[in-house]
Amino acid sequence: MKFTIFVTQQCNLRCTYCYIDKKPETMSLDVAHKVVEFIYKKSILTNEEVNIGFFGGEPLLRFNLVKKITQFIKNHPLYCPDRVNITIVSNGTIFTDEIATFINENEIGFGISCDGPPSVQDLYRVTLSGNGSSEIVEKNIKRAKKSLSRIMVNAVYTPETLYKLAVTVEYLTSIGVRHIYLNPDFSAKWRLEHVKMLPEIYEEIGSLYMKYYLEERPHFISLIDSKIAVILREGYGKLERCRMGQAEFAFTTQGDIYPCERLVGDGKNDHCIGNVFDGLTQQVSLCHKAEGAEMNAECTHCGIKDYCMNWCGCSNYMSSGSYNRVGPFLCASEIASINTAYMVFEKLERQLGPTFYEHINGAMLNKSLT
Repeated sequence: MKFTIFVTQQCNLRCTYCYIDKKPETMSLDVAHKVVEFIYKKSILTNEEVNIGFFGGEPLLRFNLVKKITQFIKNHPLYCPDRVNITIVSNGTIFTDEIATFINENEIGFGISCDGPPSVQDLYRVTLSGNGSSEIVEKNIKRAKKSLSRIMVNAVYTPETLYKLAVTVEYLTSIGVRHIYLNPDFSAKWRLEHVKMLPEIYEEIGSLYMKYYLEERPHFISLIDSKIAVILREGYGKLERCRMGQAEFAFTTQGDIYPCERLVGDGKNDHCIGNVFDGLTQQVSLCHKAEGAEMNAECTHCGIKDYCMNWCGCSNYMSSGSYNRVGPFLCASEIASINTAYMVFEKLERQLGPTFYEHINGAMLNKSLT
């Protein structure tokens, strides 16, 4: 199960593609207590992992609040360290020794958003004055790398930066990052010319992935690893698929509940499904569904439908306007990434055999990507 907590909607950056409205609002301790109670009430009936993420805005602007909510989570009578995972996603502009100590002591996962080298990062991720953020973010990635056992970096790409995706991976590698998530901006205006570029660009990423692995510098690159894992499992499992509003929730600073953090927006839209004080008041099934159509009916006869993220409600909404309809870019991106993953797996398995299989099962990811 996945729960995202917006500790604040304040931010010290003004990323042009950000889907969260910036407000001078911070979550109160009363709301935070209610959020934690909601999380445990929802998760108590399952044996699933409970993944709790601090988000914003920039959550580390309210580091003291993050510390307090973490204690609420860990002091709760239902807390189980083997089951509950806590993460922080930051824009990378704030990092101190105190933050590093807190993350290490509480075994918190830490992710930084960085879109690539300065020529990419500074296009969209700018400060309040309009200046680029690349210098401070690179400095803090390196600092976090030295202080923490592992960091993750999330890189967003747009139609304007798609062709630099391989450059982004090489840049992040050059500053010590080994755990890379590549995510498209689904709300962007993707055109046919971009779709046609996807296979070649994703294959470039696949080539880098193989190169690093053969050089004994294995990486986790979401575009490759996640799809290879799905291929080996012969499709996404039920618990892996989007269950927004059932096993996935996001909480605003005011305690409003959304089915996914990417649907919060300005907080005034009709994606809201309740409040931590009143409970759930609306079913996701009533929101933004294409009427008279089954979930992705057009995917029924597709040969790779079981390996595809056609079930991702927020990505579908951003690209098609409906939770249950896949947009053309998502379709093209999934086809390209699945084909690339097949290619990478076949080549590395042929060369390395069981060694590569162990990597995909996490043996090397958990121990060596530091």
